[in-house]
Amino acid sequence: MLRRLALTAVASLAVLSAAAPAATAATGPLPLLPLPLPLPSALQGDDGSGRTQLRVMVSDSGDREADGVYELRCLPAGGTHPVAQQACDRLAELAQPTDRNGGTDPFRPVPADAMCTQQFGGSATARVTGTWQGQHVDASFNRTNGCEIARWNTLRPVLPNIR
Repeated sequence: MLRRLALTAVASLAVLSAAAPAATAATGPLPLLPLPLPLPSALQGDDGSGRTQLRVMVSDSGDREADGVYELRCLPAGGTHPVAQQACDRLAELAQPTDRNGGTDPFRPVPADAMCTQQFGGSATARVTGTWQGQHVDASFNRTNGCEIARWNTLRPVLPNIR
């Protein structure tokens, strides 16, 4: 999505550049813009560093030790997450390109038209906010059907192992 946004911004600048001569004749010279143009912060990630810093909130897991709020930082691994290094390793693994489309985005919601098995994996819920690979994250997780259970399991050990 960010590539599409960047390409749209570049295409928009090209259209404006093509229209500039006509505008200049009517209104006078256009102000000069600094080159290269800075990308909006949404294209750079929060600070452009590509770092990972997440807040993981887990509730109703059935395990008092798993429920709670955890901070997770990567590179280097740290925070209050009980298995920070393993969680960071998993996130790094998910970011690796697996095909021509790049890595897996574990925070993307299940598509509305997905066909999911109707099994119930428990009442556990989680919310993950912050940045992953420099990109904004605000994702909710549950275990209400097969697709949601698989999505949760993909993110283990960032999210606790629930049975």
